[in-house]
Amino acid sequence: MTPQSCYHCGLPVPAGTDWTLEIQGEPRAMCCPGCLAVATAICDGGLARFYQYRTKSANRPEAPGQASLAVYDLPEVQADYVETVDDNRQIRLLIGGITCTACAWLIENHLSKLPGVVDVRVNVTSHRALITWNPESLKLSELLEELQQIGYDPRPVSDEAIRQLRNHENRRFLQRLGIAGLGMMQAGMVAIGLYAGTFQGMEPEWQNFLRWVSFIIALPVVLFSAYPFFRAAWYSLRQGHLIMDVPVSLAILLGFSASCWATVTRTGEVYFDSIAMFTFFLLLGRYFEMRVRHRNDMRAESLGQLLPVTARRLNGNKEETIPVKLLSPGNLIRVAAGETIPCDGEITEGVSSVVEAVLTGEQMPVAKSPGDMVSAGTVNSENPLLISVSAVGHKTRLSAILQLVEKALSDKPAAVAMADRVAGYFVAAVLVVSVLVAFWWWQHQPEEAIWVVLSVLVVTCPCALSLATPAAIAVATGELRQRGFLISRSRMLEVLSQVDRIVFDKTGTLTLGDLSIVEVIELADQKESDVLAIAATLEQDSRHPIARAFAGIAVTDRGTDVVQEVGSGISATIDGSRFAIGQPDYISRLFDLPMPAMAPVDAGQLPLLLAEQSRPLAWIILQDQLRSGAASAIQQLTAQGLETVLLSGDRVAAVENMATKLGIQQWFGQQSPAAKLDWVNRCQQAGHRVLMVGDGINDVPVLSGADASVALGDASDFARIHADSILLSGNLNTLPEVIGLARRTRQIIRQNLTWALLYNLLALPLAVAGMIPPWAAAIGMSASSLLVVGNALRLSRRGDAPMMCSQQPCFAT
Repeated sequence: MTPQSCYHCGLPVPAGTDWTLEIQGEPRAMCCPGCLAVATAICDGGLARFYQYRTKSANRPEAPGQASLAVYDLPEVQADYVETVDDNRQIRLLIGGITCTACAWLIENHLSKLPGVVDVRVNVTSHRALITWNPESLKLSELLEELQQIGYDPRPVSDEAIRQLRNHENRRFLQRLGIAGLGMMQAGMVAIGLYAGTFQGMEPEWQNFLRWVSFIIALPVVLFSAYPFFRAAWYSLRQGHLIMDVPVSLAILLGFSASCWATVTRTGEVYFDSIAMFTFFLLLGRYFEMRVRHRNDMRAESLGQLLPVTARRLNGNKEETIPVKLLSPGNLIRVAAGETIPCDGEITEGVSSVVEAVLTGEQMPVAKSPGDMVSAGTVNSENPLLISVSAVGHKTRLSAILQLVEKALSDKPAAVAMADRVAGYFVAAVLVVSVLVAFWWWQHQPEEAIWVVLSVLVVTCPCALSLATPAAIAVATGELRQRGFLISRSRMLEVLSQVDRIVFDKTGTLTLGDLSIVEVIELADQKESDVLAIAATLEQDSRHPIARAFAGIAVTDRGTDVVQEVGSGISATIDGSRFAIGQPDYISRLFDLPMPAMAPVDAGQLPLLLAEQSRPLAWIILQDQLRSGAASAIQQLTAQGLETVLLSGDRVAAVENMATKLGIQQWFGQQSPAAKLDWVNRCQQAGHRVLMVGDGINDVPVLSGADASVALGDASDFARIHADSILLSGNLNTLPEVIGLARRTRQIIRQNLTWALLYNLLALPLAVAGMIPPWAAAIGMSASSLLVVGNALRLSRRGDAPMMCSQQPCFAT
């Protein structure tokens, strides 16, 4: 009889064993407990499709204890979660058990010490981590095991993992909250009897009996409801770091121990009711914070959940429905009217309108025809389309946007990093103050010392101080994303609130960059068709907006020795002769030719000079279109007190005309990339904070050099990489909204910090004086944290609906 093979690793299943697991509706035999544990972990994590897509059997795990994490070392599983960055790997983890900013500090510092870890960034508001490591030095399972060893529950970010963790977290929180609430009410009822007996007289036996009843009621509150505080405190102390749960745990343990001692010895007072009460209020505050975090997470995840699960792929004359995951570049799919496009691709058949609100924030449909690109997550609104797949899953534009958002939230502004560092010192200071307070009260009123210390420990927890900045930044970042404005660097919001000058490029920024040829003025014995063919050959490999004007012209040859001078022009050798096209001064300088008479141009037109090495050949006049909303945006920015500036490589007359038309206060024409950067640097040296808005490769130096920078959604890839943010919609009316929101965010952060500091400064003396009981201290600490979070949520209330680009483009004349 042929032995049965293990469904997981393929090795023979030993006779007489029964390690079976139901996978995809059928019982599957395993060869050992390790394979059974790995398979169980795969299925429980929503990864059962691994067995459907794998190309060979997995390796057998070394030990059953490592099985649940060893599954994440499998290449088939990592394909869903892990990205390659240079020679390293990067993963986004959802981490359960984070309670404060000090937890983030602990995780970052612990993992950074491991060999092979390149970078760790933890977002305390979303409980996510972005980790980069070298797979040659460290396995992913070892990385996850290290997180488990310091008390956290890591799992890769996925819809299933997020849903499971969120449900588990919510369910367990409600259980702990319910036990604490029931204990608080029951212990309170018993406490009323004890207090009444103190004033009216009660037999010692009955008094002691009620104390034991209070002890029994409070015991599950301490052991179960308060367990998260103890667990977090213990793991942090093992790592030699102080987090906010340390004083909270100390307060609960001291209060409970003192009450137990009083019960056993029949001396002093018991405050089991107070312990249950402030445990309840502490949990209640954290529960509300958790619900706010879940709401924000679900709002952010809504983008990723827009994609359909299946797609209709054309296979010859047949049409088959398959999972989107199985699509590959080059496949043809059909998308019916009203359906969401599942991947990035190029339209090969059909004419329709596509709603790109998920990418740009604009609800107006965009006309699409064969040859146009479409993106995953957008909606086909009118007619069926046949699309050739170009990217699926993590490689789509939508996924890139979500990753950009995740990166921005993982980065830490200076204020948040400072709060992380200060939190540990603040907790240490609280503990020192508590010892001093305990010593003083023990000398004067020893019977009150323990309760005063408890109040001091609880009331001074810096939860509100730690949440003040990250809560506001998280809400503001999500709100900006809703408006089609993506932040890629954490400092952007802080700088945006302080800028006083905003610098615009002209072509492709204030204008659409959708240039068209309106006139050709020949200067030699060359036909117009020949002139345009030479120009198209020179521009065929360029990514500049000007090159798009020549895209439809047939090219019969390819230039060699191509040299592009950014912001000036392009030269190349064609059929043995050297040609160039670009700014007139560039041509004159390159070929040492006399400048021909300038072609007459209207406002908004761009003259290019085409020349052979020995002679000028023609003027080619291009017409650009003014970007919709540009004039309105400039007007609003000026009203906000910003000085607007136009820096362009175009002719001075054309730049002046554009600036006058839009109401821009300063303008400078014929500016090279180096000249633009020099102008911005001089402004910075004079004390100005400069925001640069651009779109092309020639804008990259100044985008990098400005205090903050914005690249438009249709900008070159190089420009988007070097910009601090991306305006996906291209609607310049969004910029005043962004500036306004950044200023409101700074105001909210200042309000939060002011409140948090005032609360601690006012509450501490009252607690030290014995004027705040422990239960009131718990309410105060929870209320201060909730106030900070609630204040940050005000940023998501819009005064008006987002503006839409409903106007047709107008010629800049």
